[in-house]
Amino acid sequence: MGARRDSRLKYVVCAAWPYINYVPHLGTIIPLLSADVVARFLRMRGHDVVFVSGSDEHGTPIEVEALRQGIEPKELTDRNHELVVRLFERWRLSLDSYIRTEHPVHKEFIKHFYERVYANGYVFERDEELPYCENCQRFLPDRFVEGTCPYCGYERARGDQCEACGRLLDPAKLVDPRCAICGSRPVIKTTRHWFLDLTKLQEKVEAYVRSNERFSEPVRAFSLRMLEEGLRPRSITRDTRWGIPAPFPGAEGKTIYCWFEAVLGYISATIAYFKARGQPERWEEFWKDPEARTVFFLGKDNIPFHTILLPALLLAADEGYTLPWDVVSNEFLLWEGDKFSKSRRVGIWIDEALELFPADYWRYALVALRPEIRDSNFTWKQFIEKVNSDLNDTVGNFVHRTLIFIKRYFDGRIPAPGELEPEDEEVLGFLKKAFDEVTSELEAFRLKSALRMVVEVAREGNRLLNEREPWKLVRTDVERAGRTLYIAAQLAKALAVLLAPFLPDAAERLWSMLGLPGSVHEASWDEALRPLEIGHPIGEPEPLFRKIRESPEELRKALEELRG
Repeated sequence: MGARRDSRLKYVVCAAWPYINYVPHLGTIIPLLSADVVARFLRMRGHDVVFVSGSDEHGTPIEVEALRQGIEPKELTDRNHELVVRLFERWRLSLDSYIRTEHPVHKEFIKHFYERVYANGYVFERDEELPYCENCQRFLPDRFVEGTCPYCGYERARGDQCEACGRLLDPAKLVDPRCAICGSRPVIKTTRHWFLDLTKLQEKVEAYVRSNERFSEPVRAFSLRMLEEGLRPRSITRDTRWGIPAPFPGAEGKTIYCWFEAVLGYISATIAYFKARGQPERWEEFWKDPEARTVFFLGKDNIPFHTILLPALLLAADEGYTLPWDVVSNEFLLWEGDKFSKSRRVGIWIDEALELFPADYWRYALVALRPEIRDSNFTWKQFIEKVNSDLNDTVGNFVHRTLIFIKRYFDGRIPAPGELEPEDEEVLGFLKKAFDEVTSELEAFRLKSALRMVVEVAREGNRLLNEREPWKLVRTDVERAGRTLYIAAQLAKALAVLLAPFLPDAAERLWSMLGLPGSVHEASWDEALRPLEIGHPIGEPEPLFRKIRESPEELRKALEELRG
């Protein structure tokens, strides 16, 4: 990434706003969790970080679900937003600003932003033919209409986007369309809408995508493929009641399409954050300073909204916004070979997950299985192996043995190592190399490999203890036993720091067991390589993790029982 250790950079770490028609599932939380790991890491590196997201509560998914429940959309989103806020806290997401699309700062920002885009000549109006359900007596934008994708033939495509091929769709062009509420076949009717003239922005957006060297190959290829097909005007407005009123002349009764406002929510969340801190102008330092960096974490289906639509909007506003510095996508997470589905009860939702195991267990498994290059498959078998083998048997076992031996044989104080031997220097050299690799991988947002190397530090510690056997050495060579545990203690301290972005609770407990002051989350990243002083007293050792004793079948049954 090139972030120098002696420089303090400004970062806005952005996680895609989850729809809150339901509680998010494990796949939905991966972008938020990924952003959290990076935000925590960047803070420990000394950078000025604002981590933002919010509840996407407008648009047809919310209206559809509210209609099904027989309640008003606001009642649904009030309930779900409050629940999600509490759950994200329990998942230990260190969000600085998590707002909602009904937040007054967001609504005001959207109004002024689109007034500016309109004044700059990037909005035009025209009549459009759209599906209309005569049974429900309403136009069917976006997810109100389902059908077969005209590009790939996927039979359950939504009117805004096909989740199979990722293409943005025109609801009127779906094959065999049907109303998502009543299932009847709609007719085509004429309605007037306001459009963003993306054709005027094609050249600038394409130049931006081609010049952004940060983009991964999948993000770049997906974006360029769409650009090469040519950008077409996209409707900003919708015929729905639930949303932010469109501020264009003559657009009374129209609302802003949820993607055209949610994708700007990262800015309004930053504005709300600094307003709450009594610094209402500071947000511009993060969004209009060319040196500031905005990084977006999202699922692959959201790529075009962040690499094409968002830059287009920021360019159309012409107010000096910096364009996304990086867009980091993940592929889909499958649940035991199948797509997550609330209706079919396939998968696990983030509230259910915490009823079964602590957040750190899920955080570890989801980063370790993170679908960075291709779709990955979550199974109970893999989850058990990750927790038992990596967390309990490797990390937990090493830390517990190290601290117990120091407590038992050296009165709970870091022993004097005497003169280090070449093999001791080799272990410390491994730690330095591992630290550099974890740092490099996190700076490149490769979370999976970074976490793998953190576990290797613990694995090296176990190798050290197994080869030297300090519990035996202490009877024949106290100095060498002390030297072994001195080295092991340095690895344990490094683990507390390196684990902090990934497993915040376990890292904090380890920091405390090492007898270190304050919080590990307030420590510098470089603290991982600062040795514990000779004679430093440690705290009371206790197991960091517990083994999962249940079988996959028993966990499946436990989940079903939890659901009643």
